[in-house]
Amino acid sequence: MFYPRLSLRVRSLTVICLAAWAMAIAVTGYAADTSTTSAPPANAAATGLSKLGDPLAPEKMTLLAKEVVDGINGRSIQGDFLRFRSYLNGRLNATARGYAGSELTGICRLKWYEQMLRNPLRAPAVAERFTRELHQAILDPQEGPGLARVLATAREKMDLRERTIPALAGPRSGEEALDALKQALIAAQCSFQSALAPLAKSEINELRTNLYPVLVSQNIVGHTLNDRGTGRRLCDLLEKVDRDGLHRAAEALAPLVDHAFLAQLAAIPEEGYVQVPGVEGRVLRRIDTPAGAIIVGGRGRNVYHLDEMPDVAAVVDLGGNDEYIEGSVSLERPLLVILDLGGNNYYHGSQPGIQGSAVMGVSMLLNVDGNNVYEAHDVAQGSAICGVGILVDDSGSNRYRGVRRVQGTALCGLGILINRGGDNDYRAAMWGQGFGGPLGWGMLDDVGGHNHFFLGGLWRDSYPETPGYEGWGQGLGAGIRQCADGGLGILLDGAGDNVYEFDYLAHGGGYWCGMGFARDFGGNNKYLGSTETSYNGGARGEPQFQRFGCGFGCHYSLGFMFDDGGNSYYRGAIMGMGFGWDCSVGVLCNFGGNAKYDENSMTSQGCGAQASLGMLFDYGGDSNFMGYGQGFANPSISYHNLPTCGGNFSFLIHYGGTATYGSGAQNNSYNQRGSAGGFLIDRPLKDTTAETTAKRPAAEHTAAGL
Repeated sequence: MFYPRLSLRVRSLTVICLAAWAMAIAVTGYAADTSTTSAPPANAAATGLSKLGDPLAPEKMTLLAKEVVDGINGRSIQGDFLRFRSYLNGRLNATARGYAGSELTGICRLKWYEQMLRNPLRAPAVAERFTRELHQAILDPQEGPGLARVLATAREKMDLRERTIPALAGPRSGEEALDALKQALIAAQCSFQSALAPLAKSEINELRTNLYPVLVSQNIVGHTLNDRGTGRRLCDLLEKVDRDGLHRAAEALAPLVDHAFLAQLAAIPEEGYVQVPGVEGRVLRRIDTPAGAIIVGGRGRNVYHLDEMPDVAAVVDLGGNDEYIEGSVSLERPLLVILDLGGNNYYHGSQPGIQGSAVMGVSMLLNVDGNNVYEAHDVAQGSAICGVGILVDDSGSNRYRGVRRVQGTALCGLGILINRGGDNDYRAAMWGQGFGGPLGWGMLDDVGGHNHFFLGGLWRDSYPETPGYEGWGQGLGAGIRQCADGGLGILLDGAGDNVYEFDYLAHGGGYWCGMGFARDFGGNNKYLGSTETSYNGGARGEPQFQRFGCGFGCHYSLGFMFDDGGNSYYRGAIMGMGFGWDCSVGVLCNFGGNAKYDENSMTSQGCGAQASLGMLFDYGGDSNFMGYGQGFANPSISYHNLPTCGGNFSFLIHYGGTATYGSGAQNNSYNQRGSAGGFLIDRPLKDTTAETTAKRPAAEHTAAGL
């Protein structure tokens, strides 16, 4: 095949787009997704970054693709890259089925994950579009928090057939709204039962007995399980679940977030007084349905002891500063919906499956107004194992605290947390804040405000050679090593100046055949690899050290991190910031503002290692790249055979402003870093057809003698 050598002139962004798309075809054999290059809004310059981020992000992704393709073609290493792709495809093909004497298997493997890893140059642009459109759906004011569109996207990415979610017939009174709630509960209950129909009664009992202890409570490390034999058996059973039924259950509840529906509920007159065991305060109505009872609480303060009300499937509270205690959802009570329409509320408990969460069940919590506190232990705050967990908080400044599998996490099912306002604080110890385990869609989207995300600080990491704590989350899709492949983990934030603290394997990453996405659409942000304190807020017992963070893939995985604007600070220790390890892809894109990358490792900042692809793309600011590993491709590989696996491919690309590099690279230069697959490219931001000092000369620069 003939690969033309491309000019490395610096051109305007709009001119570059078409050329990049054409060259993507030359190397990858297919066209990039052209719908990612939509024009920016006409008033983008006047309004600056919105909650949808940088309007030129799709074009910048095309520019990134062009630089990568130009580099591969310009160094005549197309054959190496094609061998790399072929090797990835071969490994996926060889492990597509069940257990075959290797810990790498196809158990619980998702098709979209496979498509992305098979096409690594196309994957970053697809990830940018995916995160942008998912967040846009949540911003849509016509559909409450856009939950129906989120669920439609989840269907597609989780290997399920497309289905139109029936619209809610607009209720014209409180009675009609209550009847609509009744029908939604019945539909969700029936769908969940159909999800378990492929399982024998004995298999259902196995799941009931083992899911929580084996997959959660026995474990203090994130990459595998204490009881891997039982874990493998559980994952085999979870593959038999009719996941379409789980999604249909979620879709049955999605219309309940409709604003017109909620307005009719809020207008219910405060009439009646019934006694309900487990409730302190006034209850206006009790309505029995085939799915369980609906109770309607008054506008004063109520205290709901939810586990003392096992026959209740829905609570509608019209207002007041309320307290909700426990509320676990499991096969004992497989369905619970809480719709709280106002007040500053306190949700707390220690049982798994509370606060819009479930272990073998379906749960939704919608809090319309007020400043709220959510405190839990495991499987809570929009999380699920073999089920559906949805938490939507529409406004106010809130505090979320949990330990494991919390704050938008899922393993076989859907876990969704959407927060639409205020300055919020999230704290978890492990497996949290947008985490997708096997067959799981785990998602957290905070639409705005100045937020603080904390993940880790409790259990020592499982790498004996380095210090630190386990983290595992903040947009992480991860499998269970020696058990099953990973799912999809997503963390999105719309605006505000945010602080993200995280320990090992966190923030826009993939592990063990999983795929993760983290994106902040605006603000001045700090990404603090290694938490500042312990989980409980005291001094850390471990030195500050963080491994795998900020756009990484580890062991046949893909991870993507995007920051759309503002001045950003990135901190880690090793193996992060656009880093791929062991047949993986890791991407970090900083679309604007001044950035500081504080990681002093050779294996960091746009690096691929052990037959992987790593990219760090920094556009339009003055940036400081500390350490000396920028774009370094190690010529040696120990996990896989050379030249069969193709090698390592590493790209650090900086456009505009003044950059400083710990590796010694100069501004407006084009450098080979390590093997021929290592690139450090620095270009100015100007529209010119003249050759610049950043062109590829006959003998490329090699920074710091590497």
